Amino acid sequence: MEHAKSGADVLFILLGGIMVLAMHSGFAFLELGTVRWKNQVNALVKILADFAVSTIAYFFIGYGIAYGVGFLTGAEQLAQKNGYELVRFFFLLTFAGAVPAIVSGGIAERARFYPQLAATFLLVGFIYPFFEGIAWNQHYGVQAWLKASFGEEFHDFAGSIVVHAVGGWIGLVAVLFLGARSGRYSKDGKGMTSHPPSSIPFLALGAWILSVGWFGFNVMSAQTLDKVSGLVAMNSLMAMAGGTLAALVAGRNDPGFVHNGPLAGLVAVCAGSDVMHPAGSLVVGAVAGFIFVNMFTLTQNRWKIDDVLGVWPLHGLCGAWGGIAAGIFGAKALGGMGGVTLMSQLAGTALGIAVALAGGALVYGALKATIGLRLNAEEEFNGADLSIHKINATPEN
Repeated sequence: MEHAKSGADVLFILLGGIMVLAMHSGFAFLELGTVRWKNQVNALVKILADFAVSTIAYFFIGYGIAYGVGFLTGAEQLAQKNGYELVRFFFLLTFAGAVPAIVSGGIAERARFYPQLAATFLLVGFIYPFFEGIAWNQHYGVQAWLKASFGEEFHDFAGSIVVHAVGGWIGLVAVLFLGARSGRYSKDGKGMTSHPPSSIPFLALGAWILSVGWFGFNVMSAQTLDKVSGLVAMNSLMAMAGGTLAALVAGRNDPGFVHNGPLAGLVAVCAGSDVMHPAGSLVVGAVAGFIFVNMFTLTQNRWKIDDVLGVWPLHGLCGAWGGIAAGIFGAKALGGMGGVTLMSQLAGTALGIAVALAGGALVYGALKATIGLRLNAEEEFNGADLSIHKINATPEN
């Protein structure tokens, strides 16, 4: 029976890893559809190369930092329990690799290729697993202190903070270090050049792939078959619907906003998807949809922060909202399962943001000071496709 259970768990978490791996193609197409045509190839290559670098960094360094497990032993030992630890690594790698995929959307169209790969290695190898170990593996006594102080540990079931907020706030740092795209804003700060999405169909395709894969991201965060819960699936669905409708209304039918709406809702519901009531998840997702539309507009138009895909409002702010919301709508008083407290959620959210800001500043500050982050003016004008990869998405252009 034990062998059958471990085999079932391996298959369960393997399928989850495959679904989240598929989400990386969603990141690629979402970015491809949003950037200008001269940067589409770079979006595709960057996401794939980032994931390959993430795999190396997480296998040799990051997973060990987070969980104290290494793989430099004999294959016979690695294959114990049907190789469960190996597929668990694969599943959690797809989460870790989402961090540079998130950052990629913010720095699109003007970032140099190899410095970003270096940043990916450092983020996935060191910064991300540092906080991952705190939130999900009891490192440094932080969770024990929160429970002793506020009654419950910080709860982040599927990574609203660990993955999304960390990725989004690192993305904000990277965007600020890079600066805006050439010509995006006038020198006097009063004018702005519009860069509409190059392909709404590809943007929509990316959003759909991400939304479907998210049910593996959330549901299979149970990591074993006996802990799986239909509540997580239903909460994910309701948050997706709430985010979509809120973005539809707030964005006044804009297709870019509409297709990011479900993503905003799903980002926010990750943390409390196992403890909230579906009605609460609907509210959480709707609030996230409004947050994304309004904060994307504010950052682009008023604050002149050239975050191309809006990764800070989508992942950074909606993720932070999700971490806090788990402490509100997860409470039994609002129909939730309980086992969460608002103070622990606030503290854990703040810590995740602090780690992201400090780690992002360290990584991107060091790279900017040593090898540089930006394409030069001519390369940026020609586009990352020709400048880096020597071919356009449609060569006749």
